[in-house]
Amino acid sequence: MSKFEKALEKLNIHLNEKQLSQFQTYYEMLIETNKVMNLTAITEYDEVVDKHFVDSLSLIQAVDLNQSLKVIDVGTGAGFPGIPLKIAFPELKIVLLDSLNKRINFLNKVIEALELTDIETIHGRAEDFGRNPKYREQFDLCVSRAVANLSTLSEYCVPFVQIGGHFIPYKSGKVQEEMEVSQRAVTLLGGSIVDCLSYNLADTDMERSLVIIEKVKPTKKAYPRKAGKPSKEPL
Repeated sequence: MSKFEKALEKLNIHLNEKQLSQFQTYYEMLIETNKVMNLTAITEYDEVVDKHFVDSLSLIQAVDLNQSLKVIDVGTGAGFPGIPLKIAFPELKIVLLDSLNKRINFLNKVIEALELTDIETIHGRAEDFGRNPKYREQFDLCVSRAVANLSTLSEYCVPFVQIGGHFIPYKSGKVQEEMEVSQRAVTLLGGSIVDCLSYNLADTDMERSLVIIEKVKPTKKAYPRKAGKPSKEPL
């Protein structure tokens, strides 16, 4: 059994040969494309497995992914966590959102090469798509590994989630203070912080947290504010 499979076994995730092959192809495409455009600073196979693949799939600790959930991955970058989630849990219906068209083009090639279905990419900013009726409050789950403070990230992400759904950002290190500071913003946006799962990344001493935010009421029409505002002036 590979190191990857052992790490996944701890999460009670078991992949078949096709899924393992898809992860291998994804890795190879990531490294090859990374030579010509900046997708990731992490390129060693074991590190990509731990810090991208296993980290993405750690979401299983917070939510049952073995069902047909509508999921949007905001600021997906090179496809994390959305593509690993789709490979491991094929029933998920996934939308990958990123503001850089070059990354979207890469993701489209990955989707085609891995023959993934029920997954789409959209090029643009979260502030704009969060106001679009096709996407606003249409998802069971919004995830993001984007680097932004929790107040800003919540304004990008909570508008996509339907009532009763969840926004779960992946955060590094200790997040207690950040959660306290963002409490007002989360409430304003119609969310409620219900839990935080902290753990160490497989075979590392890196601390990670999944903040579980439930959507409890509709997001007011004023949010998200226009592009650039959430990052410059967090709620």
